[in-house]
Amino acid sequence: MHYFAYGSNLNKQQMKERCPAARPVSIVILHHYKLVFGGWSRKWRGGVATIQPFRGERVLGAIYELSEEDLRRLDKNQGAPDLYTRVNIGVNDDFGGLIEAVTYVRTGRADEAAPSKEYLAVIQQGYRDWGII
Repeated sequence: MHYFAYGSNLNKQQMKERCPAARPVSIVILHHYKLVFGGWSRKWRGGVATIQPFRGERVLGAIYELSEEDLRRLDKNQGAPDLYTRVNIGVNDDFGGLIEAVTYVRTGRADEAAPSKEYLAVIQQGYRDWGII
């Protein structure tokens, strides 16, 4: 199963710890969404990433190939379905091809909240891991 990672799950070390059998595949784009930080995480001491529909925006992320076991692990880690809801989406690869994937969005409405420096550092490392920055 394809999983669209954004936010801290772009960090390859974090994903390896959460989903040991996950296989990194490629960088992709989710069109007409934007990355926002909201809610409050006790673990990260700040807002956490989610995506929201927003015409004209895009979210850079990555595809991992997950086993059913890793998907169950990710559900638990993401707090699905209470904190995050797993949804089906379509993302585009570098060639414009469509890839069907699952991802997670914050359940319900969460007020915007600034992320902690530690959380941002994990995300930035993820972007470096994939060569996005």
